[in-house]
Amino acid sequence: MNIGLFFGSFNPIHVGHLIIANHMAENSDLDKVWFVVTPHNPHKKKNTLLADHHRLQMVNIAVEEYPNLEVSNIEFDLPQPSYTVNTLIHIGEKFPQHQFSLIMGEDNLKSFHKWKNYETILENHQIYVYPRVANETAKPELLSHNHIHQIDAPIVELTSTSIRKGIAAQKNIRPLVPQNVWQYLDEMNFYK
Repeated sequence: MNIGLFFGSFNPIHVGHLIIANHMAENSDLDKVWFVVTPHNPHKKKNTLLADHHRLQMVNIAVEEYPNLEVSNIEFDLPQPSYTVNTLIHIGEKFPQHQFSLIMGEDNLKSFHKWKNYETILENHQIYVYPRVANETAKPELLSHNHIHQIDAPIVELTSTSIRKGIAAQKNIRPLVPQNVWQYLDEMNFYK
């Protein structure tokens, strides 16, 4: 099975994440998309994150009704911060029956050459790129690489940061997150 790995903090998960993941599962040769909830992205401050189990729970309830979307907490047991190359080695060993590909936004592809051991990732995995509004593009050698596939997906310019700020400012952000995630956020009083 060809599994697309959609890494993120998902702090919180929002409808944009679901739109992209579902589009990839339905409109590419990926069989499923796994949301890989990252405990600590090396490019983000950990003190801005909800506890791992809360973010994992929100992703679990967000994907309940999507049979081609699943959730993974595989990085929870790996050393922090989480580097994609290490996770890919570990997940490949744990699930040798699957082929794993990466899903990333065009903005991440631009900085992909700065990732730890990015050449190893590119050599061993396919990368599915969804469009983002951007002024600059990735390096030409990445754009033309036969392991990189640009997918004509909807452009979603929605961020978890804007949702957290909206909640803190007492704005109505309910349309931006799945209903069951909104209920969880509201009940737990998160980001207020």
